[in-house]
Amino acid sequence: MNAIHPEVDYRELDSIIVEQYRADRENLIMMLQAIQNRYNYLPRPALAYLSEKLAMPFSKIFGVGTFYSTFSLEPRGRNIVSICLGTACHVRGGERIKERIEAVIENTAADAQQGLRFSVEPVRCIGCCSLGPVVKINEDIHSRITADEVETILEKYE
Repeated sequence: MNAIHPEVDYRELDSIIVEQYRADRENLIMMLQAIQNRYNYLPRPALAYLSEKLAMPFSKIFGVGTFYSTFSLEPRGRNIVSICLGTACHVRGGERIKERIEAVIENTAADAQQGLRFSVEPVRCIGCCSLGPVVKINEDIHSRITADEVETILEKYE
């Protein structure tokens, strides 16, 4: 049995693995999604536990977790900020928006006091090219934004 890790709730993992997905290997991606939804990333101890419960090599589970860009093996902020840097957004100032977001986040005292509030993830295309520059925060799309609007937009996300 794996060592106890305070960041992982093994009863909750059992609920995901056994109760929701009947420990069926065919549901591996859905189990990883559920684990990531719970922890906001895939903690290694959770992957090791999943490996044990499914009798599946850790390397296979780790490989799936690293193959799909939707999964993160590192802790992420409570709010995921995806900045489009595709061609259309880039020519409309996407890079300036990215720099402004990073500057605002870096200067936010709440991050240091309350844990990681934001994670910034540049992406190549969000699919809203005519609305650029585009920033997606969690599931919210912010289009045609300017650097001056960045701070006001980020303040909405606790």
